Amino acid sequence: MAQDTSHSVLKTDNLTIGYTGRQSVTVGSHISFELQEGELIGLVGANGIGKSTLLRTLTGMQSQLDGSILLKGKELSQYSSLELAQQLSVVLTEGPSSKNLTVMELVSLGRQPYTNWMGALSTSDKKAVQQALINTETKTLAHRKCFELSDGQLQRVAIARALAQDTPLIVLDEPTTHLDLYHRAYILKLLRQLAKETGKTVLFSTHEIDLAIQLTDKMIVMTEDITYFSDPCDLIEKGRFDSLFPKETIDFDKQTGRFSIKK
Repeated sequence: MAQDTSHSVLKTDNLTIGYTGRQSVTVGSHISFELQEGELIGLVGANGIGKSTLLRTLTGMQSQLDGSILLKGKELSQYSSLELAQQLSVVLTEGPSSKNLTVMELVSLGRQPYTNWMGALSTSDKKAVQQALINTETKTLAHRKCFELSDGQLQRVAIARALAQDTPLIVLDEPTTHLDLYHRAYILKLLRQLAKETGKTVLFSTHEIDLAIQLTDKMIVMTEDITYFSDPCDLIEKGRFDSLFPKETIDFDKQTGRFSIKK
């Protein structure tokens, strides 16, 4: 029986990622997964394994070496820049280029794919901005300058901008970088809440593997040999986290779903 893909947002088939030049460099290959509406998906792996390369490829910032990427059933390469901006939004690790903007101004930039050539916000644009501020609990910060914000507040504002863009898919590159434990947990719980309440698919890379195991619906686990994709319980049961780090240094407890340092 054919699989119902009506709720599929992003699908890769035998994807190979890397860099082209005088000589192609492959970072990862045989990467296949399918992300559905309303799911929170964590992308994990050791430093340098290729997480950022995969995200850049999935968002059209660089081309794949082989395989296919389908966004809402259409090849990623077939989207124009404007069409792509209406289908996926990206939150990068680095902050906004100009922190002299107010929070309201930064979040409003998320409406650029829909505004006229003058950039004027319509009533529906303003409503989308207000809703994004409410969903991320940043409405009280609306008139503050971005340089006045803490790292945790600035990350919530960046997520609000992505929400205002109103795309089916939101991709975040290490959204908890530079945050303390409380704010790391807060951001990831916020992403889970947004996925469930808005029906958007949220994909993020992270080093917070323990938290991702607890909060995500599915996980993409990149290793040197293969990339795995499944729900956290299945990945734990099949020992997919055991090979992420050297066993003589880091141990993974299948019972608790946590990593510990070997003494």
